[in-house]
Amino acid sequence: MSLARRMWHQIEPVHAAVYFAPQVFDEAAKLGYDVESRWPSYFAWRTAPLGKAGPHQVTATYYSFSPAMIAEHVPDIWETATPEQALEARLRGMDRTLRDLLGERVNQREAAELAMRAAESADVSGRPTAAANLDLPWPDEPHLALWQAYTVLREHRGDGHLAALQAAGLDGCEALVSFAAIGAAPVANFAGRGWSEQEWAAARDRLASRGLIDAEGAATEAGRALREQVERMTDQLAAGPWLALGEERAARLAELSLPFLGAIFETGMLPMQSTLGIGTVQAPE
Repeated sequence: MSLARRMWHQIEPVHAAVYFAPQVFDEAAKLGYDVESRWPSYFAWRTAPLGKAGPHQVTATYYSFSPAMIAEHVPDIWETATPEQALEARLRGMDRTLRDLLGERVNQREAAELAMRAAESADVSGRPTAAANLDLPWPDEPHLALWQAYTVLREHRGDGHLAALQAAGLDGCEALVSFAAIGAAPVANFAGRGWSEQEWAAARDRLASRGLIDAEGAATEAGRALREQVERMTDQLAAGPWLALGEERAARLAELSLPFLGAIFETGMLPMQSTLGIGTVQAPE
């Protein structure tokens, strides 16, 4: 795998803990969010760096979520808490999470400095989600600075991934259908993105008409080639920060981050099969 993809496998689970950790859900509940579902707080945490974004802006930056599902949560999430309150709460939640998981091992200043150097070297032109997170002040605590840097780098890759999907002519629903078609995750795992059965079927029909999937919904040779093209472009667009950091320092960052990665995996908080793409060679939608 490329350096960019190897490092993505390191940082994605650490970033994603914000959407699954019980400590972060507790902070969401204190703000007044319904935590029976993870989506109200998900949209609040991930959207807050953009400010009081509306449904069209969120649809544009998230891409693979159904616009109808986004409209169920946005802009209502800002009636519960302001973006500033959400940003403070997500940091409190991650502070509690990482301290609980790592104890005395949490203070990884060298890792934080390396991750911040990579994040600050990122070209965020045309990458609104990464840019919004990069505009936030760095936390004083090294473990939170590390998490925030990983969030910038994760969103930098994600913004580039959306550009790669668009270049491949895949709309939001088609991106998920084609991802499921190569066996990256079961179709049922994408239900949370809000697309109706009719929308999913229509996307399958469109992909089939292009010769990208067969009658059973599995990717054809052309469909797999297109997904490989998307992933190669995603890696290329994500490479800048890691090339700037260099192979040796990136390897050092990965080594220093192992306690964070291991502790999060050991909790079982992340889904074993999800749309994140961890455990596969694909990028997340």
